[in-house]
Amino acid sequence: MLENHKYNEINATIIADSKDVRGNRITTFVITFPRIVLAEFNTHRMLSKNSASSRAIPFKKMFEKVQNDPFVPIRFQEDHKGMQGTKYLEGRNHDLAVSSWLRARTSVLEEAIMLNRNNKVTKQICNRLLEPWGWHTAITTATEWENFYALRHHPQAEIHIAKLAECMLDAANASTPVSLSQGEWHIPFGDDLEEALSLYYDDSNGNPDRYNEIAVKAAVEDSLIKVATARCARVSYMNFDGTNDFEADIKLHDRLASMGHWSPFEHCARAMDSEEYYILDEEDLNNCSYAADRIESLDGWSGNFRGFTQYRKMFIGENKKDSRLIKK
Repeated sequence: MLENHKYNEINATIIADSKDVRGNRITTFVITFPRIVLAEFNTHRMLSKNSASSRAIPFKKMFEKVQNDPFVPIRFQEDHKGMQGTKYLEGRNHDLAVSSWLRARTSVLEEAIMLNRNNKVTKQICNRLLEPWGWHTAITTATEWENFYALRHHPQAEIHIAKLAECMLDAANASTPVSLSQGEWHIPFGDDLEEALSLYYDDSNGNPDRYNEIAVKAAVEDSLIKVATARCARVSYMNFDGTNDFEADIKLHDRLASMGHWSPFEHCARAMDSEEYYILDEEDLNNCSYAADRIESLDGWSGNFRGFTQYRKMFIGENKKDSRLIKK
């Protein structure tokens, strides 16, 4: 699924694309973009995200990526007032800017390796020095994409996040979502994992006849969700090595749940049935100050998804409480 994804340029790969019976669409991307625009990307709170982490990636791995495949700006704007300029360096001036950018990278690499090797400073600090030249990979899932495209695939947007939004929009428009019935699941990586998991269940129990078809299907679906959740979490340290260790994935899923690290649980989602979708009764409707917009605005939400119940929302206590906050 990710064999054609490039981790050293701006690009987007859809790893799951689904549509419910009401036309709500949910799409999961693996995206790669310059680390310098991560803050802008993270302002979009309707998107569920898991990202490569400078705290988790080994220093040697990040050092080699920045040394061998550094991010270099597509173009260099001339100095200007405000946030957005209109003029760009051309010809020799552009080439000189690229050279300066890469010389700065080389200097920082030297200082970072001295900190790490000579002073034994943690990767959590050393990796931060390398971020301006780094490529960043994330998994992101949402049902509400249009606001992101409207703001970021725009002439006034920063050029690198605009390129990312363009790649994502093009991929979404080229993709045909899978139609899901009520109760069926949107599972990132699911197409790659389902056959392998089915074989795993047949091979590992030693006696396939003890499972009937329904039981095997239920077991595979439950494990698919857990394995996919773990795979989404692994983006933190860029472990997309293509190997299948389902037991390790399920253990990671269980450990994340026990620790309350819930963000990877936001990418798998179940298509809502009518009871889940239409949650307001007549009393709720009468008490709603914007009742006229009820159908358009209120029905079908689960967290930041519409039409799909987030896997995260199926766990009691997924929104942690902390008694240290003094209630006033």
